[in-house]
Amino acid sequence: MDTQAMRLDSHLDRVVLTEEEIGARIAAIGSEISDDYAGRDPLLVGVLNGVVMFMADLLRAITIPVGVDFMAISHYAADRGAGTVRITKDLDESITGRHVLFVEDVIDTGLTLNYLLRALRTREPASLNVCVLFDRPYRRLIDIPLAYHGFELPDEFVVGYGLDSNGHYRNLPYVGVLKPDVRL
Repeated sequence: MDTQAMRLDSHLDRVVLTEEEIGARIAAIGSEISDDYAGRDPLLVGVLNGVVMFMADLLRAITIPVGVDFMAISHYAADRGAGTVRITKDLDESITGRHVLFVEDVIDTGLTLNYLLRALRTREPASLNVCVLFDRPYRRLIDIPLAYHGFELPDEFVVGYGLDSNGHYRNLPYVGVLKPDVRL
């Protein structure tokens, strides 16, 4: 293990999902998507930055031709507890008539995802489904159907595999809980 990995590992209290568990689940999801979308030329859409690791591994697990595009968003707090979402980078490709699979790293309340799905539906895709790796259904405020689902996360703050703490720890190949005294 290199020095950087040891340093990051030393910040963790425990591992919640191992690299092997995540890899096996992504392989299974990739196989399902390959079967379900065979012959349909799907477009996978993700929101930067958290989805990057999942999207890359999912793409390698899918065995049919697929397109890929990304969006970026900003959250603005209008006041305490309320906020708005703004798309800061839109899709480069048209989704009209395309089979779109929206790929998310994590879904919490569902508010942001609901906003993005509503915006994408106005562009008249042939279909629009959601694939999420990490789910927190106990935080959900809006019910969003999930076509593909990886893991339910515990009700704890976790980092790794795309999930961050102030922009750090996304590069861990597993998911873990930070030690209580770790602050970045």
